[in-house]
Order: sequence, then C-alpha cells, then structure tokens
Amino acid sequence: MKAERTLNSRLVYEGRLIRLRVDEVALPNGRRTVREVVEARGAVGIVALDDEGCVILVRQYRRPAGRELWEIPAGTLEPGEDPAACARRELAEETGFTAQEVRPLAGFYTSPGFCDEWMHLFLARGLSEGPQAQEDDESIRVARVPLADALAMIRSGEICDAKTVAGLLLVALRPGQPVP
Repeated sequence: MKAERTLNSRLVYEGRLIRLRVDEVALPNGRRTVREVVEARGAVGIVALDDEGCVILVRQYRRPAGRELWEIPAGTLEPGEDPAACARRELAEETGFTAQEVRPLAGFYTSPGFCDEWMHLFLARGLSEGPQAQEDDESIRVARVPLADALAMIRSGEICDAKTVAGLLLVALRPGQPVP
C-alpha cells in the first residue's frame, strides 16, 4: 500500500509532553484529507514481577479517563533517554522498587490512528523495595498482586489500561509460564 503524501503541516499546540499538528495529505487515490497528529516523546511500561509471582501495580487518578485506574508502573521518556534506563527510573520513582534485571518484552504504538507515541514494555525481576520518589503532580498507591489475580482483574474489566493489559498478558504467556 502506498503512503499518504504530506501537502501541508502546521503546528497547533506545543506543551510539556506533547505537540499537536494538523497535516493536509494526499491519499494514494488522489483525494485530499486532513490528519490530526499528536507527537509524543515515547514511553515505557514495566511489569515488575517478584519472586512470589506477584506483579507491582499502581493505582492513580487519570484525568482523561475521569477515574482511578490500576496500571503497571510507566512513564515518559526524557529527550535522548535510554528506554531501559527510563524503565528503571520510573519503577523506582513510582513504586520505590529497584530491579536487578530489566529486559524488553515488546513495543507498540499506543494509538496509531492519531498519535506517534511508541511504548516500550519491560519485564523487571530481582526486586528490592525502597522509598517512593513521586513527582509533585503524582498521587500513586502501590499494590503487590498475584499475577493470576491481575489476569482476573483484566477479565472483569477492573484493569482496563491498554499497556497494563498487554504487559500482563505478555508475561503470563511467556514460554514455561503456567496459564492460570
């Protein structure tokens, strides 16, 4: 399939975390249309799995969703930051946990219909607990949840955050991992 060709692009908004641009494009069939594109720096999500088979989840209020959500620890990449280093930083800041091992699980576009954000998912093992270092605009509660219970929370709709669903399912479906 042929790509769309950009005819015109204008920046509409530039904030701390995102930019919004509006592109006029020519479709492969020759028609023209407008695309609204959110540009984001990229992000990481961390499935932190302890030796007892529990995952570390965070609960926080999310303004766009209008409610508190259960999520895996996650955060935005700083410009030029290595994703694995960001995963270690965000895990410690949000939960207080550090990990001996952080390895990639997968990556995906969060909402490719309107956003260019790439989410890096990591598995963190060899956990040690320490103090949280939340940012001023965060209010996060931390919970250790057995992986089987977290999967039940997905099935019931209690966990409805996409990165969390993807990360937990990827960990549950690893080779050699019993499926609850």
